[in-house]
Amino acid sequence: MKLQLALDRLTREECFSLIEETAEFVDIVEIGTGVIKEYGMAIVRDIHKQFPDKSLFVDMKTCDAGRHEAYQAFEAGASYVTAMAFAADQTIQDMLLVAKEFEGEIVIDLLNCSDPAKVRALYELGARHFCLHIGKDMQSKGDTSVLTHINLVSGLDNVTIYIAGGINLERAHYLDATRIDVAIVGSGITANNTPRIEAQAIRSVLMSKS
Repeated sequence: MKLQLALDRLTREECFSLIEETAEFVDIVEIGTGVIKEYGMAIVRDIHKQFPDKSLFVDMKTCDAGRHEAYQAFEAGASYVTAMAFAADQTIQDMLLVAKEFEGEIVIDLLNCSDPAKVRALYELGARHFCLHIGKDMQSKGDTSVLTHINLVSGLDNVTIYIAGGINLERAHYLDATRIDVAIVGSGITANNTPRIEAQAIRSVLMSKS
C-alpha cells in the first residue's frame, strides 16, 4: 500500500517545506484543489521541477472541460489527475485520452457517489483508478467511515483504489491492503507537530500490511 501526502489549505512555503520533510516516506505528492486555486499550475510546475522523482497527483476535481483541464495538469508535471464521478461521460472520455497521450492516469473521485452502477459505467468507459472519499465538511460532522463505501468498487478487475478522508496513524491500522492500494493522508501529517516522524510511522504501518 502506497502513502500519498495531500497538501491542501496550505501556503506555498508550507507545501515545499512539508515535501522536504516527508519525501523519504511518501510515494505520491498530492497538490490539493485549494492549493491549485490559490497558486494555479505554477505551483505544480515548481514542485515538479524541485522534486522530479516524485509522482504528482493533481487534484483538479474536473467536472467539465475535461480535455483542457487534463492538458493543463499533465503538461505541468502531473502523473495523476482527478475527475469527479458525476462528470459527463464525454468529459471522462476526453480526459482518459489525454492521460494516455501523457502516459498518466485519471483518478475518479467518488465523493458523494453512492451508486455502484455508476462506478461500473465509468469502469466500462476505461477508468481504472478510483478514490473512495469523504470530504472535509462531512469529516467535520464526524463522518470518517470511508471504508464503508468499498462496495462501490467491488467486482472491478485490475483497478487501483485510493482512500481519502480522515486517514491518520490510528486509522491506518484498520486499512486492508488487499482492497486499498493508496492511502491518502492530509492533515494527519501536515497538521502534526512532527510531520516527518508521523509520515514515517504511517508508512511503517502501511508497509506492514503488504
